[in-house]
Amino acid sequence: MAGPQQKSQPMSSQNLFSIQGKVALVTGGSRGIGLMIARGYVESGARVYISSRTKEVCDQVAEELSENGSGTCISIPADIHSEQGIQELAGEIIGREKTLNILVNNAGANWAAKLEEYPDDGFNKVMTLNVKSMFVLTRELLPLLEKAATPDDPARVINIGSIDGITVPKVENYAYSASKAAVHHMTRVLAGQLGRRNITVNAIAPGPFESKMTKWMLDNLKEMIVATCPLGRIGKPEDMAGTAIYLASRAGAYVNGAIIPVDGGITTQ
Repeated sequence: MAGPQQKSQPMSSQNLFSIQGKVALVTGGSRGIGLMIARGYVESGARVYISSRTKEVCDQVAEELSENGSGTCISIPADIHSEQGIQELAGEIIGREKTLNILVNNAGANWAAKLEEYPDDGFNKVMTLNVKSMFVLTRELLPLLEKAATPDDPARVINIGSIDGITVPKVENYAYSASKAAVHHMTRVLAGQLGRRNITVNAIAPGPFESKMTKWMLDNLKEMIVATCPLGRIGKPEDMAGTAIYLASRAGAYVNGAIIPVDGGITTQ
């Protein structure tokens, strides 16, 4: 039997999708998917920390985003391939902020090679960065996420997976596709645990978007990819930013443990 209905609060689309004033960390935020999300957050009025391995690029992107958005972007160069790098990044955030509303685990690596030639070190690198680093950074930032969390406005962890973790990819990227499937399942596991602590955990599974990681694929297979996409195009930055803003806003506050393909329907084929 349903309980008594709660009184609904007046809402507007502006309030429903607002992330104004929230504090976010986007790993790998200086290019590709991470940059699309970071730009969307800054333009929506959030204070956004971005990390990447290359200090000059990270600093330059943060300055550019701060100049062109209503929020602020702050550069924290970090290499989260290593546990030391994760600890340094987490320590910087903890030293600067009392709370963290949004953590976007985007930093990742890919490696493609024929099965007989696939190197052990490539496999280990991809699995470590894409899965273990995501888990460890989330664990280290839990105290700040919990301080930001309320029942009506949970803190958010958004993991970046891939449609290659949902369907069998057309290229031989064994570790990458396996790692992204692991990201999706880790998302569900964490959602079950952290939801009780008012922290939602969801994943975005991007399809083809222009980035350094997808350059070879789009240079060589773009026509085939577009032909297999029901919407007949590759993704645009607005597509990715919009999904990430939705998950971080009041509109997405009751979404937990979801894997959201942003792929124009490719995974339906």
